[in-house]
Amino acid sequence: RGVEAWRRSLANPSGSGIKERARALDELLMSPLRKLLGETRRIFLSPDGALNLIPFGALVDERGRYLVEDYSITYLTSGRDLLRAQASAASREGPLVIANPSFGAGSPSAGGAPSSRLSQLGGATFSPLPGTKGEASALGTILPGVRVLTGAQASEETLKRVSGPSILHVATHGYFLPDLSPPVGADARTAQARGLKLSRERAERAPVENPLLRSGLALAGANDGRGGAGEDGVLTAYEAASLDLWGTRLVVLSACETGVGDVKTGEGVYGLRRSLVLAGSESQVMSLWQVDDAATRDLMVEYYKRLQAGEGRTEALRAVQLEMLRQGGGQNEEGSERALGAQQDAARRRPNRSHPFFWASFIQSGDWRSMSGK
Repeated sequence: RGVEAWRRSLANPSGSGIKERARALDELLMSPLRKLLGETRRIFLSPDGALNLIPFGALVDERGRYLVEDYSITYLTSGRDLLRAQASAASREGPLVIANPSFGAGSPSAGGAPSSRLSQLGGATFSPLPGTKGEASALGTILPGVRVLTGAQASEETLKRVSGPSILHVATHGYFLPDLSPPVGADARTAQARGLKLSRERAERAPVENPLLRSGLALAGANDGRGGAGEDGVLTAYEAASLDLWGTRLVVLSACETGVGDVKTGEGVYGLRRSLVLAGSESQVMSLWQVDDAATRDLMVEYYKRLQAGEGRTEALRAVQLEMLRQGGGQNEEGSERALGAQQDAARRRPNRSHPFFWASFIQSGDWRSMSGK
């Protein structure tokens, strides 16, 4: 209950009481551990259950400080991730950025009827993401040898053809479908007694047993059910697990709720995060709630710049988050009165992104080291 209440606060940049809820959770989760950590500042977390859905760096300690200010936190799907970090495959392609897909009008023709996946999405259509086009353009100037695909080229067919790109960056809509309860009580007994099959409509609403089928990414043609080469434009986590990502140093899913999955106590989160590990990627950066376009673009640009400079994958993200956190503090470097005035003017023009909504959504899991493995 406390986890869900805090998640709702985190996803609302104008909400109140966020630090109080963060402090209460920290008292339960991290306070007992801090006395054991001593001087340790690098933490590897393999959370369980609903704890997979929160950013530990946004918890607040006894001094009122966010944990990200004192700790470097890397997430693991399990302890086996540390063993996988000892083996590294060579990348076979350069960086690939997929962004701003053309989702389509949402009026499929007779030859392009919506798939069962789109039916389970309740007929929802995916809105355009023009902000991701700017994100892709910016990354195109930072990453050497990058291939940028947008519009109709940002398709499921293209993504399924990748072969070990050094970096895979996908900026689009992510989704997670909650489980739907099967018929219960008299309704279920009646159906069983008569030996009747569920109607087509009821079958579409029946629960999907494999949770990897309940989360995924929307790509070109998703609204029309046409993603090229017979695909429906929606890449499920189940399909993502079959991607060829051996040799891929980093996968970044700059989308809404891409890190969320089906919570199974004792089994971690099944979803895109787990699928990308199964597909072979060394590390992943994913979001836990719907994110702000401009803030995400700026965060990603600074993150990749730091990676290019040789910083570790966890430390680079943490450094960017700390910079965003400080943007609301009004801190200025020492200097002349004139320089100080200019800095203050710049600070007033700069958006205040100190709320965890802006900086805490993205988490880094898997290999924490630099892109060269150091």
